[in-house]
Amino acid sequence: QVQLVESGGGLVQPGGSLRLSCAASGITLSIFSIRAMGWVRQAPGKPRELGARITHGGITNYADSVSGRFTVSRDSAENMVYLQMNNLKLEDTAVYYCYVAGAGADYWGQGTQVTVSS
Repeated sequence: QVQLVESGGGLVQPGGSLRLSCAASGITLSIFSIRAMGWVRQAPGKPRELGARITHGGITNYADSVSGRFTVSRDSAENMVYLQMNNLKLEDTAVYYCYVAGAGADYWGQGTQVTVSS
């Protein structure tokens, strides 16, 4: 059974930083059938939007709203996916979900809350 467990969310002031972690079990992130992994976020009253992703080949993509501030990375040996978030803004407040896109299915974590507030 595949499980993705996020951690690292919390309350931070504008301009602060957080690092989200996603621990994967029941699946090996380094195998060729994993197309991509990353982070999707959902703010209150808004649809989910892609925050950042990294492909099997290591190519990264970012939403325009987070480009230059967020960095997605992976540790294949530890089966982990990370999201380093710097210079956080009020509009970054959302639930952040880790996901893994496999060959035949996508997997999602339960989400971790990030609140940016002064």
